[in-house]
Amino acid sequence: MRIDHVVYAAEPDGLVATAKRLGDRLGVESLDGGLHPRFGTRNSIIPLRTHRFVEIVEPLDHPASDKAPFGQAVRARCEAGGGWLGWVVEVSDMRGAEELVGREAVPGNRHRPDGTEITWRQLGVKGLMADPQVPFFITWDDPDQHPSAEGEAGAELTGLQIAGSPDRVREWLGLTGEPGVDRNDWEPGVDFDFAAPHGTPGLLSVTFRTDGGDAVTV
Repeated sequence: MRIDHVVYAAEPDGLVATAKRLGDRLGVESLDGGLHPRFGTRNSIIPLRTHRFVEIVEPLDHPASDKAPFGQAVRARCEAGGGWLGWVVEVSDMRGAEELVGREAVPGNRHRPDGTEITWRQLGVKGLMADPQVPFFITWDDPDQHPSAEGEAGAELTGLQIAGSPDRVREWLGLTGEPGVDRNDWEPGVDFDFAAPHGTPGLLSVTFRTDGGDAVTV
């Protein structure tokens, strides 16, 4: 289990402008990621070091965005002004996550502008919608197609600030040992800062180390 990516909902000026603004802050060019036909959304990608990426998303004018949980979550966050939607952990075996959540994972796919289809399985978006502090789970069908390899990475994710409870997040992830010693604990090198929620729990901010060595918090 490891942090795979963080998801940012487009602000009122749209996906392209939002992705460019975030990419400029991190010193990394954002890339057109293409369409999610199952979810009724489209995205841009900002590749990061250590096999991670930032995903910027917005809903399409398509029935799927009103029916699929991910499309619903994206639409709701964008209509609220955009910002951080959530974080995602990659698992090597989705069966363990399915036992934790009590549901089967669903297939996802994305068509890049060059026509390449990227496929994966994901689980837990309904949990994210009900309790935005928790991540959802993903496993990639072809690890060689991981979005972090789609461009030149020039920044590294180093910290997450979450409004919520570390105990609740550990329970959701199935972590039962002491923080820092559980072999399935959050990946070393990423700092977690939990703040008492004043309103809805969720991902408040993300900190990155840029190519110039500067820490940038978004």
